[in-house]
Amino acid sequence: MRRAALATAVLACTALGATLLPSAAQAADTPLRDLAAAKGVYVGNAVAGGKLSGNAQYSGVAGTQFNSLTPENAMKWGSVEPTRGSFNWAEADQIVAFAQAHNQQVRGHTLVWHSQNPSWLTNGGFGATELRGILQQHIATEVGRYQGKIYAWDVLNELFNEDGTYRSSPWYGTLGVGFVADSLTWAHQADPAAKLYINDYNVEGLGAKSDALYNLVRSLKAQGAPIDGVGFQAHFILGQLPSTLQANLQRFADLGVDVAITELDVRMQTPATDAKLAQQGSDYATVVKACLAVTRCRGITAWDVSDADSWVPSVFSGYGAATLYDEGYQPKPAYRAVATALGGTVSPSPSTSASTSPTPTTSPSPTATATASPTAGTSSPPAGNRCTAAYSVPNQWNTGFSGSVTVSCPAGASLSSWHLDWDFTAGQQLTQAWSGVCTQSGKHVSCANATWNGVVGAGGSVTLGFNGTWAGSNPAPVVTLS
Repeated sequence: MRRAALATAVLACTALGATLLPSAAQAADTPLRDLAAAKGVYVGNAVAGGKLSGNAQYSGVAGTQFNSLTPENAMKWGSVEPTRGSFNWAEADQIVAFAQAHNQQVRGHTLVWHSQNPSWLTNGGFGATELRGILQQHIATEVGRYQGKIYAWDVLNELFNEDGTYRSSPWYGTLGVGFVADSLTWAHQADPAAKLYINDYNVEGLGAKSDALYNLVRSLKAQGAPIDGVGFQAHFILGQLPSTLQANLQRFADLGVDVAITELDVRMQTPATDAKLAQQGSDYATVVKACLAVTRCRGITAWDVSDADSWVPSVFSGYGAATLYDEGYQPKPAYRAVATALGGTVSPSPSTSASTSPTPTTSPSPTATATASPTAGTSSPPAGNRCTAAYSVPNQWNTGFSGSVTVSCPAGASLSSWHLDWDFTAGQQLTQAWSGVCTQSGKHVSCANATWNGVVGAGGSVTLGFNGTWAGSNPAPVVTLS
């Protein structure tokens, strides 16, 4: 993303006290990640750590629908090194751990950018030798920390102005164009297995800016610099996709590098209407099809999980509704268009032009109808403690489902650790869990807090997430909190 002013707004999050049911259509659909994997690509999204731990709807969608995650702000320089030589890895580590628990890859974003840098860096007045050393050390430290855990890095972000000239930045102004190859080299030295990308916006179609990027990549390849891919952000306006998108992706691929759609959203003037949402679905499908048509296109990453999380309204006045999910975390026509473009078959949905979440439809499948009903199990709080646990199923499909248990404490109550027990009475089987440690023996499931989320303060909550399988029915169990 390209606006420094977004950092505070994007990182802010609200813990939700209730979980809405997915529509029956969503419950019956195959997750996007599975459809994408069958096509040999990934489908990802940008996430914030606070929402992964504080919003069950958000984490449920992020964990089940996508097989790649991009930290939205957590790995940017201003977030990880706010003071020179002093690093804060908490949110970045949390996202990486979530991805590992969900069998997802991570795109590191971003190491070298003109924006969202700490004031000590932008106002430091460093000379070329010192600045080069600072840059090298930062790249080595961050990439080295996540060696083997990051599939690809957006090493360099937004290098060019619209006319194809280099953007003014501390790096270009002090170090000259050589900082580009140097940054790639240092990243490669820190993690030789990671794929290294240059990422930019408004380069999706043919034009002066994309030509400048093309010429840079060609030059880097000729130099032998370790450049593996080019990321095309794809922040589009409704109905204004470049007609040369596929051809442009292909010409970069022909240079011998991978390409990827890295920050896809399609904004519209609000309020949304059925016609606008239909056009948005068509736009999303066009992007997916363009990627699938280019052999070296590795995947598509959407930017922000839902319209409730999107950066767009805070930057583009009067615009919004840019993502795959509405503000109630219900799938929009764009979600269904992406699924169809990936080869899936999706259930029909009601109109989603209203500002509230659409009313769930009834699935035509008897099995899906029978299993879409679980919302919450009851809780048995320990004696002397008014904290409670609520079981929910944010997402369910075919023979799989994503569940969560939210442990909440009201004012005047707290926990230093927590333990959950329940029985799956219909033969459900746990397959993976995150934000906690779970085991299953027969029908009995036992889960304890992770090392980092045992404390639940007064008025606070934590959420355990998990995936499982079911056959026949999937009733909500009674959960015991101890």
